Amino acid sequence: MEIAPMLAKAVATVPDPDSVRGGLRYEPKWDGFRGIVTVDGDDVTIGSRGSKPLTRYFPELVEAFRAQFGGREHPVVVDGEVVLRSGERGAEHLDWEALSQRIHPAESRIRKLSVETPAQFVAFDLLAADGEELLVLPFDERRARLEALADGMTDPLFVTRTTLDVDLAREWLTTFEGAGLDGVVAKPRAKAYEPNKRTMLKVKHHRTADVVAIGYRVHKSGSGVGSLLVGLYDADGEIRQVGGVSAFTDRRRQQLVEELEPVVLRDADGRPVTGDGERSRFSSGRDTSFVRLEPSRVLEVRYDQMEGDRFRHTVQFERWRPDRDARSCGFEQLDVPSAYDLRDVLS
Repeated sequence: MEIAPMLAKAVATVPDPDSVRGGLRYEPKWDGFRGIVTVDGDDVTIGSRGSKPLTRYFPELVEAFRAQFGGREHPVVVDGEVVLRSGERGAEHLDWEALSQRIHPAESRIRKLSVETPAQFVAFDLLAADGEELLVLPFDERRARLEALADGMTDPLFVTRTTLDVDLAREWLTTFEGAGLDGVVAKPRAKAYEPNKRTMLKVKHHRTADVVAIGYRVHKSGSGVGSLLVGLYDADGEIRQVGGVSAFTDRRRQQLVEELEPVVLRDADGRPVTGDGERSRFSSGRDTSFVRLEPSRVLEVRYDQMEGDRFRHTVQFERWRPDRDARSCGFEQLDVPSAYDLRDVLS
């Protein structure tokens, strides 16, 4: 049973329950890989939102789903998120970096990591069970069926928390960030499951920071700025790359070349100085070279959260800050959420 996941539309704040006909139910927004899991007899597949199935990368989850739901007469189809937690007891958090490392081409590496850094699955919807396709049912009914089906389910399989209390949901938006979650999702209680439609509402954290432009990559078309590399000064006075800014229009890409021309670093012959960017398995075979810039231009960016000492996602350009001295752009300006134990979210 192949089903495209239902999607969410971004909103600025946690919406009131009466803003949608039939009301809203709220859940934490998990930061992992979206997966629709089908258990048919002893066959388990983990489909992804993209075209790449996740089944082979998480053998420990395949075994857990087979043990929990295998051998039934009818398929079970569950929608949820593959996540990975790390940290000491009392200070556990979601670990995106460790989760992303689980996508590896070598079978031996996959098996090794499945033991060293096992993943978890957080279920938040039930799409088929007991010979019925449940997509047409209201979400409240699907949630009740999920809870009944998952009775007795244990680690690494979980069912997400949920609440009808909007004040509690707004509290989750703040407190759960300390465990690595990235927002809150509001789901219409009376609506059916609508594959590939943005029926749900999501609220994510958005902050701003002043960063220094340290380089740019030429757009893949060969003309204009494809992405800006940005950095912050650490406590030792060294500038460290913390992320990138992209998604510029064609016109803006050309304008940026002109705006950055005065701060392009050049060698003795007047040629731009270039560097080679950081590589990962995701950038293998891709040109990561960039034009180096004198670290003097400050820009304000929007970001959602940090992963270690880097921005978790690509950040958005807000404006240039000619009033800011580049040396004043340090890590201390970043908003660090209070720690919160992931076990308290999963419980």
